[in-house]
Amino acid sequence: MRIGDLAARTGVSVRSLRYYEEQGLLGSIRSPGGQRRYAEADIERVAFIQRMYAAGLSSRTVAELLPCVDSPSAESTEAALDRMALERDRLDRHIAELLRTRDSLDALMAGVRAHRDQARAGGRVVACSAGSPAGIDTP
Repeated sequence: MRIGDLAARTGVSVRSLRYYEEQGLLGSIRSPGGQRRYAEADIERVAFIQRMYAAGLSSRTVAELLPCVDSPSAESTEAALDRMALERDRLDRHIAELLRTRDSLDALMAGVRAHRDQARAGGRVVACSAGSPAGIDTP
């Protein structure tokens, strides 16, 4: 299939598919006219690459994992498992950081709501704008 067909069937842009080739993640055969041609199996390969990107892996890391996908062996499997464990640990740290950020945002929102509710109870108007303190009383 041609690159446009692969793009349509995978939902990935033609530009991304070309990038995958540049990075050595995806291969194609050139037609006599120079057009890229892909196999049916490349649909699943692109889906795998997309899943790895969605998990936060870089092109370099995906390239390190592909030998295990292409031809699993005891050696490539162990190397891939080690690499995936490192990436999983990195993701766990990132998730923990995001949870802390969300908790801080929740606390800030609760404070602003409490300030707003107190001001409303006292008959004051509360304004809040980006770059200013959380609650500014205005007459």
